[in-house]
Amino acid sequence: MNVFSTIISQIFNGLQSGSVYALVALGYSMVYGIIMLLNFAHGDIIMVGAYLAWIVMTRFGLPPAIGIIAAILGCTLLGVAIEKVAYAPLRKAPRLSLLITAIGISFFLENFVQLPFIMGSESKSMPTIINGSNIRFGSMEISFVAIVTIVVSVIAMVLLSLLVQKTKMGKAMRAVSEDMGAAQLMGISVSKTISFTFAIGSALAGIGAVLYSCAYPQASPIMGSMLGLKAFVAAVLGGIGSIPGAMIGGFAIGLLEALVSAVGLSVWKDGIVFAILIIVLLVKPMGIMGRKMNEKV
Repeated sequence: MNVFSTIISQIFNGLQSGSVYALVALGYSMVYGIIMLLNFAHGDIIMVGAYLAWIVMTRFGLPPAIGIIAAILGCTLLGVAIEKVAYAPLRKAPRLSLLITAIGISFFLENFVQLPFIMGSESKSMPTIINGSNIRFGSMEISFVAIVTIVVSVIAMVLLSLLVQKTKMGKAMRAVSEDMGAAQLMGISVSKTISFTFAIGSALAGIGAVLYSCAYPQASPIMGSMLGLKAFVAAVLGGIGSIPGAMIGGFAIGLLEALVSAVGLSVWKDGIVFAILIIVLLVKPMGIMGRKMNEKV
């Protein structure tokens, strides 16, 4: 394989992992944009989605399509349940309380799954979810899974943008994001809007779980921890609260990781990602496409 083919291959590898980061970052951005909450349990929702797909395909022997649907629906229901049980009662509490609760939910999900009568602590080998022939251009070969991952993430971003900008619920989401009190006075159901936001964000996490399991075919109790943290970095880099920013941040982090691995520094790629977070917070805290948000006192 020549140098050009290697570069193209690394770019697609970076875009593939970046697409997953972007999908997860979209969930972070949506929730933060509505209730200013950094939902650190979001990565563990992905872990649950991967296990649901594994259970459906291995324990019940159902086709991958059913596993994909189960992962997305399961993540959606779990996200809404977490919001109703853990976050809604603390809606008027200080943000620190919400943040601590989110971290607590994350640890709870990780440890609950590891119980012997649930899934156990060992990793599960994921069956093939997406089948397809790799695409070849001369000496260059592009993974079919990578192409599907990139296309799905871009379609998800476009559909989410249309939802937020063109639909009645999207207008309600934007109104709640701008001023929750004023939105409530205008007859908008804040509770329904927040629950809908969690549902959409968690559904994206379910899609991310499936795509991540295609690239790395195993499910483990801690698989969502690092993935969620990197997606958070992507959201901050792109501008947390911005849908296009989450996509840009995800792709940027994925490409950066691929570049670092290509030059032989793969052991440093996690450290470099978090170094980027520190730099962004120091230089441009609002991120690439973030906007300044005024605090009401």
